[in-house]
Amino acid sequence: MERHPVTPPGHDLADRLVLTRAAQVRALAHPLRTTILGLLTERAASVAELAQATGRPKGTVAHHVGVLHDAGLLQVVRTRRVRAVEERFYGRAARTVTIAVDGADLPTDQNDFEVAAAESVAADDERRLWSFLRHARIPEERAEEFWTRIRDLVEEFDRLPRSGGTTYGMAVGIYPIPGYPQLPPSGRDDEVPGGDGADVGGRP
Repeated sequence: MERHPVTPPGHDLADRLVLTRAAQVRALAHPLRTTILGLLTERAASVAELAQATGRPKGTVAHHVGVLHDAGLLQVVRTRRVRAVEERFYGRAARTVTIAVDGADLPTDQNDFEVAAAESVAADDERRLWSFLRHARIPEERAEEFWTRIRDLVEEFDRLPRSGGTTYGMAVGIYPIPGYPQLPPSGRDDEVPGGDGADVGGRP
């Protein structure tokens, strides 16, 4: 897999942080906190800068920064004095984050597809939404195998150097679908089970 150079954020940080506590996973369960983490991929920032970037009150941003800091996802990388007040600049603790509580990947309480659906409305209207939806009847271990490969792709996306004037979203996932239509067994021994290969989206 080709590796792209990573733009340094201006401070030392780990390559990967593995979340092993439920409290750490819950820290990711809010869209503003994931936005803050995304912004801090580029460089360290103060609460005031993050509030300006997100258009949210400083008190609200300070609360969510505190949650991320307490969970070990953020670190204070430097401070400065502003009118006798110490201003802290926060940076990511690691470039990428993996959730592995009890040794297995777990979802957060946030439905990322709901966030992506809201974010992608304008792109859909402008016909700039690239998407695919597939269905395949496969064993659970194959689903886990594909999730590992997807996670590697997401980490590659995370490492791309930040440039240009447009931020792109990437939403991926694998989920079971109870009650999805299935053909009855054919009774033939030479058939190989396949998946539903119909495209959904896939534009522009």
